[in-house]
Amino acid sequence: MSVFARNGNGDGGPGAERAVGERSSGAGVRSLTEAPDPELVERAQRRRFTSAYKLAIVREADRLAEQPGKIGALLRREGLYSSHLTKWRRLRDEGALEALSQPRGRHPAPALEAENAHLRRRLAEAEAELEKARTVIEVQGNVSALLGQLLEPRGANAERSTGR
Repeated sequence: MSVFARNGNGDGGPGAERAVGERSSGAGVRSLTEAPDPELVERAQRRRFTSAYKLAIVREADRLAEQPGKIGALLRREGLYSSHLTKWRRLRDEGALEALSQPRGRHPAPALEAENAHLRRRLAEAEAELEKARTVIEVQGNVSALLGQLLEPRGANAERSTGR
């Protein structure tokens, strides 16, 4: 066989004559000048379903269980997988669907703890301000004493003036 792969039907399709290892310019390859598809999102996001939605889908699927093909139609219509339905049924049977309505992640601190933390911060700020005020008062006292000594007349001593 030669270096070229041959399709044999002559339609120039995916198996048309080309060098081995060369890709076709089919749907999977996009040219460099072609603009990106606006339907595609830059970064996919995980879908989130509410517990009410999950419960409604499970109930509807249970209702449609007697009719062949209806559950598949429901899943296609909603864009779901059968694994979603399996997992949501198991959660419903365990009674966990009510727990799913709570947000994921760290639970917020109780209001009392938040208030205590706020009051502790305010106390620390007030103590720091008090310490500054004490320092200012001490410095003012020292300055006052120094000014009193500097402004006192040198020869005016109370003991000397009464002695003569």
